[in-house]
Amino acid sequence: MGFLRRTNGPDEPDRPPGEPAGPPLDADAAAGELAALTEEMEEGTATARRRAVARAATLVRSTARTLRRGGAATARGTLIGSRAMTDRLLTTAPRIPVRSLATLRAQHPGAQDPEALADLLVAGARRASAAVGAGIGAAAMLPVPPAMAVEIASETLVVAAVEIKLIAELHQVYGFPAEGSRAQRTTAYVTAWADRRGIDGSVALHPTGLVAVAGLAVGSEVRHKVGKRLTRSTLRKLPSLTPLLIGAGLGARLNRRDTMRLAARVRRDLRERTAPDPGYWEAAAPQ
Repeated sequence: MGFLRRTNGPDEPDRPPGEPAGPPLDADAAAGELAALTEEMEEGTATARRRAVARAATLVRSTARTLRRGGAATARGTLIGSRAMTDRLLTTAPRIPVRSLATLRAQHPGAQDPEALADLLVAGARRASAAVGAGIGAAAMLPVPPAMAVEIASETLVVAAVEIKLIAELHQVYGFPAEGSRAQRTTAYVTAWADRRGIDGSVALHPTGLVAVAGLAVGSEVRHKVGKRLTRSTLRKLPSLTPLLIGAGLGARLNRRDTMRLAARVRRDLRERTAPDPGYWEAAAPQ
């Protein structure tokens, strides 16, 4: 994915203590890790959760390496700028894997209605966000301030990807998948994430002030919304930079709560609408 893309070059900055060597994951590998992370958390078994926690750590470390190599962290140790984070997220967003309703129903045959299936997706995303947040406490052990800035930014971006994936799949579940090209659908879901509500088709199909980011054309208003949301999320994570386990617990709890609140708002918004195709649920039943 974009903020996890593979980069090459001999001038890699010094790694913080404990960070493994090696390049970030390439786009396909990162997309696969994100998909597996949420799906294993939906499964909910102890073994699947252990694998998911390891995947979460891999994604955050890979994102951090990319940010460092891109020069996003300054020697002053300030937080990563919202513009840089927005560019990373908008570069990544088109690669976030979104399952169709038919795929979701096949993977969760026990879910007999949209609400039951949505519950499973939210539970998986909630656990995934918590797993990502649990690792933030380790940043408090690092004596170099830029390491903490990159750690927070990396966690924020990975959680954002988890939540955008959740929003897109909730729209599938409730019968409101975004329309248009891949870029238009991505813009719709990213905007819904920033707005904390269901998609507004007019934003995706008729953007203004277009700016191209890695093939994704987004309006200046959308960029502003995404940047503002990322800044808020980043600032909310500052309390998690406390000694070790306390910080880890705060990061996990904060991410879990925020993802649950986001899901509740989007689900409430979608429930109030009437699906354009009344037979969409039955049409996606497993064969």
